[in-house]
Amino acid sequence: MIDFIPMREGELSFMDYATRENIGRADLRALSDESIDFLLSQLDGLTDADIVFDPEDPDASDPFAVEGEEEIGWNFGHLIAHVTASSEEGAALSSLLARGVPASERPRYETPWRDIQTVAQVRQRLEESRRMRNAYLETWPQAPLLDTVRDISERFTARFGHMNAPAAFLFGLSHEVGHYAQIEEVRRQALAARSG
Repeated sequence: MIDFIPMREGELSFMDYATRENIGRADLRALSDESIDFLLSQLDGLTDADIVFDPEDPDASDPFAVEGEEEIGWNFGHLIAHVTASSEEGAALSSLLARGVPASERPRYETPWRDIQTVAQVRQRLEESRRMRNAYLETWPQAPLLDTVRDISERFTARFGHMNAPAAFLFGLSHEVGHYAQIEEVRRQALAARSG
């Protein structure tokens, strides 16, 4: 997987990285599939009870959460709902940008996390996300319009740079990858609690 840290910390823009590495549709599909496969591997050995296990997270802080949930630890199902929504948003934006639409809205939908309660539901959500991301990539024209960038705030652009189609896809994926350690920790806590 790509080391996204320089991009997330603003040392290198996502667009500059994508241009430098000549990241195209096939590369994005491979990276997305690699991430989905990693997340599926985290299900190994888990039970349905582990998916809804409430982890301890002293750093939990979500100012956008519904009232009363701003500082709760996110369970496995919650994390999967969250990260897949971000990657799908990036993929949707990439589709628009590749076709010359300088998207200004956020085409984001997050599956209600409380609806994800079983290993089978996590697996279904991940495979659905894989299908959706790959479908968005299939909407790219043969020659994507790489000069079209998102119509987004100056503050966002100052931090992450302009976002064209490959950059938007990578941005969503970087958010997913950024939650890997949290997902692994929730998995660890759930298994430890179950083993006693």
